[in-house]
Amino acid sequence: MRIPILKLYDYLLVSIQWELDDQTAIQFQEDLLNKIHQTGAKGVVIDLTSIDMIDSFIAKVLGDVVSMSNLMGAKVVLTGIQPAVAITLVELGIGLNDVLTALDLEKGLEKLQSELGE
Repeated sequence: MRIPILKLYDYLLVSIQWELDDQTAIQFQEDLLNKIHQTGAKGVVIDLTSIDMIDSFIAKVLGDVVSMSNLMGAKVVLTGIQPAVAITLVELGIGLNDVLTALDLEKGLEKLQSELGE
């Protein structure tokens, strides 16, 4: 299954609604990077509210998605991170130090707009 990526003005919105398997995570990474390239999006909000658990591979892919998006000029905000996911990311040493976070999609979009000066 592919994760839908919606365009809203100069932003891309992604709401991951189910636990990711390795193949879906890799496909999401490719799809998101292609969408950033095609649309020239300035920012991406990735909502993780529905994700209760994350394994080391998915955590690495998520960190890579953030880094790759930044390299392509799109600022990323992660929203809705559940406690277990936060613990796993920190324990695995996934470096998300420079990543903006917010409690929900609405606050994430506001933070992205503020960060980009819009």
